[in-house]
Amino acid sequence: MGRVDNSLVRGTVERVWDDAVLTSLAEFVTIPALSPIFDANWAASGHLDAAVEHVRRWLVARDIEGATAEVLRLPGKSPVLLFDVPPAGEVGADAGTVLLYGHLDKQPPVGGWSEGLGPWTPVLRDGRLYGRGAADDGYSGYAATAAIEAVRAAGGSHTRCVVLLETSEESGSPDLPAYLERYADRLGEVSLVVCLDSGGQDYERLWLTTSLRGLVSTTVTVRVLESGQHSGMASGIVPSSFRIMRMLLDRVEDAATGEVLVPEMHGEIPAERLAEIRDLAALAPGAARAVFPLLTGMSAVSDDDVELMLNNSWRPTLSVIGGAGLPLPAEAGNVLRPETTFSLSFRLPPTADPKAALAALEKTLTTDVPYGAHVELSRSEEGPGWNAPVTAPWLKSTLDSVSEAVFGGNQWLTIRLGGSIPFMGTLAEHYPRAQFVVMGALAADSNAHVPDEWLNVAQAKRITEAVAHILSAHARS
Repeated sequence: MGRVDNSLVRGTVERVWDDAVLTSLAEFVTIPALSPIFDANWAASGHLDAAVEHVRRWLVARDIEGATAEVLRLPGKSPVLLFDVPPAGEVGADAGTVLLYGHLDKQPPVGGWSEGLGPWTPVLRDGRLYGRGAADDGYSGYAATAAIEAVRAAGGSHTRCVVLLETSEESGSPDLPAYLERYADRLGEVSLVVCLDSGGQDYERLWLTTSLRGLVSTTVTVRVLESGQHSGMASGIVPSSFRIMRMLLDRVEDAATGEVLVPEMHGEIPAERLAEIRDLAALAPGAARAVFPLLTGMSAVSDDDVELMLNNSWRPTLSVIGGAGLPLPAEAGNVLRPETTFSLSFRLPPTADPKAALAALEKTLTTDVPYGAHVELSRSEEGPGWNAPVTAPWLKSTLDSVSEAVFGGNQWLTIRLGGSIPFMGTLAEHYPRAQFVVMGALAADSNAHVPDEWLNVAQAKRITEAVAHILSAHARS
């Protein structure tokens, strides 16, 4: 643990959250700051700018000595808020900068919120702050700042800290690389990255994310006719576009096992990640499947927890996430349809090359197509995964101490997220020598992206407290 007074850290975190964070965070919830992919006119609507300005004013009002809060803007890019805090206490000249990451853009509101709740209506109830963006990821900038204040109030040290809050994360962070390039000199030599856009399986302990899967997706259209024909007249002569689609899918996935058959989509599983998975499976048997609402009588794809977690984190998988060309059953006539369209989403192992995987997929789907059917690929995209560097001894010992002092002795654990967080790969490329601490206040029931999103306030405070101790320990590492 860093040399700080634990009671002062906790007291400061409690005070800042109760007296300052919750009010401002609730106001942040009211801003419909949709990510650019969900609001093509985001620049004109001004909601992203309003969210950034709201948090900027709060940061300035904290009056941290020497700190500056600036909104960065590049042409055609969504804005970034940069909060630059100078070192405090005794810090070595080569200690580097801590980059604390979060984002202020939000997912769409989505219908179906419970009575009394709504996406833009903040409600604090039973220790939960409800509203879109409360947990994902509006709390992050507040938590990072409160942690910095707690270190200072407890007489500890921290290196230069930069809180970077972007506004395109929910769109895949397409604008972040341009800012990292443009402001590389200003950001400096980053030796620690703290990301507060993750979470874990419960609220009892600190969870660290150690890997994220990559992504390849494409929309495939198979065409066989200029126009639809009576199925009684054309079937048996004209091959079905749906059957040809099935044949193409059989090239990329074994339908019986779910194994992806494209070699470029696979990657070696590191020994340390396999050990983490086995440890978690032994500690929490059945947890891998328990978080999903399987129908009565349904089983997961395996009875082995280790296999399930490997499937979900270090093996490629295919999900068909959309389709077109099929009428609703009530509207379906006896027609041999001219075309079938599927949207395919592949999750890749963290170390797989997504560009090579996409190229291999495109070749597999468009070469020697059965019956000479026309195949068109559109909306193709790819994104890198991320695998954490080996945890430095100073960080591991600090996490052990945090588990004892902040989380009541519940040992910290690691998790490997099946979903992608594209900016992590971007940050890893820019700061290859940095330690990464990827964590957050969310758990499976936080409802990020869906109705009734909520922030566990007590867990957010504990995460804030943990960050404070990590900052203090990093200054002495």
